[in-house]
Amino acid sequence: MVINADSAQVYADLTVLSARPTAEEMRGVPHRLFGAWDGVEACSAADWAEAARGEIAAAHAAGALPILVGGTGLYIRTLLDGIAPVPPIDPKVRAQVRALPVDEAYAALTREDPERAAVLAPADSARIARSLEVVRSTGRPLAAWQAELVGGIGRQVTLRPLILTPDRAWLYERCDRRFAAMWTGGALAEVEALLARGLDPALPVMRAIGVAEMAAYLGGTMSEAEAIAAGQQATRRYAKRQYTWLRHQPPAAWPRVMLDNSSTDAFVEALLHE
Repeated sequence: MVINADSAQVYADLTVLSARPTAEEMRGVPHRLFGAWDGVEACSAADWAEAARGEIAAAHAAGALPILVGGTGLYIRTLLDGIAPVPPIDPKVRAQVRALPVDEAYAALTREDPERAAVLAPADSARIARSLEVVRSTGRPLAAWQAELVGGIGRQVTLRPLILTPDRAWLYERCDRRFAAMWTGGALAEVEALLARGLDPALPVMRAIGVAEMAAYLGGTMSEAEAIAAGQQATRRYAKRQYTWLRHQPPAAWPRVMLDNSSTDAFVEALLHE
């Protein structure tokens, strides 16, 4: 059983733009949590981890091997290590914090949670807002909550992790080629349908790579060439961030393999079939 761990492929609205596997590519193997959320509903790391725990338990009960595939590190980390039990944020506090310009929010965080502010970039609006709303709503800094992680299954299952790190130039060329193929393969229609729904621009589905660029083309503020180039660049930048995350975040003991295509590699086959 293959379980999706990609934060874009969870949305039913993004079949083409997220490169969700087709029925032909699935080859009859059960695939779970692909297209499982409607775009109007944000799928948080906690939401995904809860669903993934259920799918993993179901696979074990059926005598199947659950294989998690995807590059959303926060999803995997939440599943394995657990999540901080932060209480629901007071809506008034959230609204006040989210209304602040990022420089004012960062200055406030520096006063109210200086340790957290010290490790964040001053322009990291999402993490700054989250940290500030937590300390204001709960009276405790985010780090205090993160020290009380709950729900992780990392110690309860046997892990056989594998990090694939293909040649960067090879991957960037594939990113460019794939985005161009998406453009002509149905992604524009997906974005047009998203825009027609009038969804909140802050929803994760609306912030998926390629949505803003295609929306700009559809709205007439970018030419086709400009939008494709911008989407390709955004994809490459995300790949770069993934390289950085995979270099520093997973345990050093997790094996890294540099392969263009790992499907016939003996090491991968041994990893999966031992």
